[in-house]
Amino acid sequence: MLIRLVGQDPRAALPITLIVGGSFLHGDLISHERWRDDWARGLRGIDGPGANFLERFAEQVDETVADKQGHLVSQRLPQWVHMRDATGLAGIGGPVVMPLWRGRLTDVSDWSLGRPE
Repeated sequence: MLIRLVGQDPRAALPITLIVGGSFLHGDLISHERWRDDWARGLRGIDGPGANFLERFAEQVDETVADKQGHLVSQRLPQWVHMRDATGLAGIGGPVVMPLWRGRLTDVSDWSLGRPE
């Protein structure tokens, strides 16, 4: 329900903490649209050989998924969680910070609104 709620406004962000694979992950829950746009913007900033192939990659991923699922994506329950400024905490290692993160909703075992203090 939270994913659908955030998906109604591409500018919305909701601080959240998840447990994924036994590890804590916290950041801002964002819409798929916002994640896709930010991801595409980041891909366009990559230089070097083959960078031009990445220009439309995010849109092609969405098109492929929609084709495979028969364009019924909006009618189905969300399958992905999208986060911005995600920080992963696992074991004794230091935190891992990711500007954008996408994970399968089925891999989330627990969640809480807000971030750890």
